Amino acid sequence: MSTITLPDELNLNSSHSIEIYDYVNIQEISKQKIVLSKNTFSFLQNGTKEVFFDNSSRLINNSQFLLMKAGNSLMTEKFYNDETKYRSILFFFSNEAVFNFIRKFKLKSQNNASYASMYSFDYDLYIKGFTKSILNISKLSKSIQKNILDAKFDEIMLYLIEIKGVNFLYSLISDSDNSTQKFIQTVENNIINKLSIKELSFLANMSTSSFKRAFKKHFQSSPGKWFQEKRLEHAAFLLINKSKRPSDIYQEIGYENLSNFTQAFKIKFGVTPKKYQTV
Repeated sequence: MSTITLPDELNLNSSHSIEIYDYVNIQEISKQKIVLSKNTFSFLQNGTKEVFFDNSSRLINNSQFLLMKAGNSLMTEKFYNDETKYRSILFFFSNEAVFNFIRKFKLKSQNNASYASMYSFDYDLYIKGFTKSILNISKLSKSIQKNILDAKFDEIMLYLIEIKGVNFLYSLISDSDNSTQKFIQTVENNIINKLSIKELSFLANMSTSSFKRAFKKHFQSSPGKWFQEKRLEHAAFLLINKSKRPSDIYQEIGYENLSNFTQAFKIKFGVTPKKYQTV
């Protein structure tokens, strides 16, 4: 599957640091490789969206919207119930816009803040109204849009800071050039996500061969064996602590059928999943 770079490939014909695009798709996509060259709000209107980054993943419907940091991601877009299209209002903005905003309002980050590559927010009446307003702005000429979009960027950021604090804002400009840290985050945050080695390599911004070498160095194991061990350990946790049945979890753990899951579980723990719950 080819890689898509956004917003570069949308032909917006704009050099402005803030851009809007009314995105509609009539075909579902699964784990499309996306490179975001700008930070992006995805104001979901129709369908469901699942996104994987190096250190976070989210699955939302149109009761929520996403804020995503520039970088590599995997995106799945599906229709919801009887819908026949997927639609999202995309609001792109550069790191420069973030820095200007921070300087303008003299903001400071919170101590010991933990940063992520993606955040989800619930819609409320204010955000719904904001989304309608930027959609109307997207229909104006480019020359008129610029100053209005600068103001709308300040508006959405000030509102989200009021209800969520400033950590999400500083996540967008946090240093992500540490390749080792990015690699480890990609692995540890996608243990139970059924991603291929090629997909994990993409999220870590590495070639497949480099990813495998780094994996061997840091985890002293092959990716296939290591992920199987960790997923079986997660299965044991679900069986004991969440009272799950083997038939409820084998697909979540990454097995195509219950028989293969039971056999692998028995090899690791010496008993079948059902007997494990009674030990």
